[in-house]
Amino acid sequence: MPTLPWTVPDRPPQATEVHVFASRFETRTLWGALKFLAGTPRVWRQVRGAPGAYGASLKAEPFRRTFWTLSAWESPEALKAFARSGTHAPTARGLSAQMRDVKFATWPASADDLPVSWAEVRRRLA
Repeated sequence: MPTLPWTVPDRPPQATEVHVFASRFETRTLWGALKFLAGTPRVWRQVRGAPGAYGASLKAEPFRRTFWTLSAWESPEALKAFARSGTHAPTARGLSAQMRDVKFATWPASADDLPVSWAEVRRRLA
């Protein structure tokens, strides 16, 4: 699966501070990676309609069993509401046993700096 490009569900006002969230998931097995991929379209649709979502992207390396996410939100509360609702919540719970390693990073950024580069994501998750 190629990288899902930066998608902007809701354009943030210029010079606004946004809440950036990045994650790295490594599954235990190739089967776990396939399960992750199977859930991706439903969660991606949820992101595109999520209140407070300013942008999102996914980089998938399924044969390495590794997935990277990047998103920007109006606030930490908007991110939490997304994560605890819709398709994301049961999908995440269903995949938890498949995970070998999970890392998260959050930081404030200017809306003018979106999207954040994958190099910056990797640096923050290192």
